[in-house]
Amino acid sequence: MIDDLALILDTAREAGELARRLKGEGLETWSKTGGSPVTNADIAVDTLLRTRLGAARPDYGWLSEETADDPARLDKSRLFVVDPIDGTVAFLKGKPWWAVSVAVVENGKPVAGVVFAPELDETFTATAGGGAFLNSAVITASAQDRVEDCRMLGDAPMFKHPAWREPWPPMHIETRNSIAYRMCLVADGRFDAALALNGKSEWDLAAADLICAEAKAVCTDHKGRAYAYNQTNTRLPSLVSAAPSLHPLILERVRHIDLPN
Repeated sequence: MIDDLALILDTAREAGELARRLKGEGLETWSKTGGSPVTNADIAVDTLLRTRLGAARPDYGWLSEETADDPARLDKSRLFVVDPIDGTVAFLKGKPWWAVSVAVVENGKPVAGVVFAPELDETFTATAGGGAFLNSAVITASAQDRVEDCRMLGDAPMFKHPAWREPWPPMHIETRNSIAYRMCLVADGRFDAALALNGKSEWDLAAADLICAEAKAVCTDHKGRAYAYNQTNTRLPSLVSAAPSLHPLILERVRHIDLPN
């Protein structure tokens, strides 16, 4: 795992610098099916990661947001799960909240992960059983044990919706475009929780899920189910990432909801 971490760390940093350079040169942008934006930098970073990592570990599978899915990955015990630029909207708008996210998944669980936010000079890393780090310093989730006054990453209007069984108490709510980066902010204690009641993909979560776990934060879907990776369907229903004492309190408020598949 240590060798894999060193590999994905070096490659993620190279990929992040490539993204910054291409952004400085001027981006080409178009829309995917469904309307989400993609740039030439997303594709270039994906190609760099796939080339470097594939050459170093030719026996590993590959799953990335910007690569057509190859079902052959399902037969691999180990694979890379990659989001070349998580937070493309922030990347396009000149905001710093985007990141390169790379995980090594073994038998459905992440065992090494890197989330690199180049414009913030923040590198989050973890290995299974080895702890979680920000720029080589150990990180730990907060001790927050109340929903009231917690620091929440999410969509502020969602919390004010009249359909909630119980109104949410006052919270300090902010948002960040990158899902992986949001989760890392929970892992390092700057925020107490992140909530998203819409579908996410394996590449959004895999690396940050491990970083959170190693920092003692808890990540599940809104029903309290842990994530499994390298599945046939790579879509996951929702995200609840929170400090360990806060996580069950958030689940009490959201687990009754049935989301569309």
